[in-house]
Amino acid sequence: MIELDQISKTFPGGETALHPTTLTFEKGSFTVLLGPSGAGKSTLLRIVNLLHRPSSGQLSVEGLGSLEKTSGLTLRQHRRSTAMIFQSHQLIGRFSALENVMIGCLGQYGPFRTLLPLPKKEKIYALECLDRLEILEKANDRVDNLSGGQRQRVGIARGLVQNPRIMLADEPVASLDPASSEKTLMLMKTICKEDGLTAIVSLHQLELAIRFADRIIGLCKGEVIYDGPPDYLEKTHIAKIYGSIDSKQMGENAKDRTSEKHAA
Repeated sequence: MIELDQISKTFPGGETALHPTTLTFEKGSFTVLLGPSGAGKSTLLRIVNLLHRPSSGQLSVEGLGSLEKTSGLTLRQHRRSTAMIFQSHQLIGRFSALENVMIGCLGQYGPFRTLLPLPKKEKIYALECLDRLEILEKANDRVDNLSGGQRQRVGIARGLVQNPRIMLADEPVASLDPASSEKTLMLMKTICKEDGLTAIVSLHQLELAIRFADRIIGLCKGEVIYDGPPDYLEKTHIAKIYGSIDSKQMGENAKDRTSEKHAA
């Protein structure tokens, strides 16, 4: 369980990216943070992993306690158990897919141990992670020869090899085509459900949020506008989240997709 109690973030210069926010994320849930660019989605995600320190409030994680002011061993434990998936992959292009995935193992070892080759068991597990992302056949290919969707799946496998309890994904399909986006999110959600991971995924695509989320948190200008299941997301919520960005048409699409999901 992850708890945010009146968490806020104001950057130097006075820009408030996240107003005081209280949220709880249950173990095994697949939550989508929905909203346009600048809504506060990335800030909230990075606070959960303490890549951004909150300006106020309390962040607590089950088994570790309050984390917003922590450092050292407790912070390392939290980050080792938290996989972070980035929009731009953050892979090393000249390395193979397998070598990139094995980088995710390094956090489990001390700095001197990482200078030596990793145990064979780590390579085997990295291959298993690639297989779960349906990209095992590309294990020995250079990452810069892979498609965008394949690179993102390598990035997810790199996070998975950490044996995380939490998976955070910041716009993981923003640069992918529709087919690759659906495949990537389907694999991610399946794995998170199988492993009982708490997933928090930021998206700006309404239809993908409705299709894959257990819970949607809609954000606009650093404030929570909606918090609930996709089935209860209404046109009025969408209008508040997206403002004047053709909210009427987006609302029609949302209701259509919600009906399809409910019927399925």
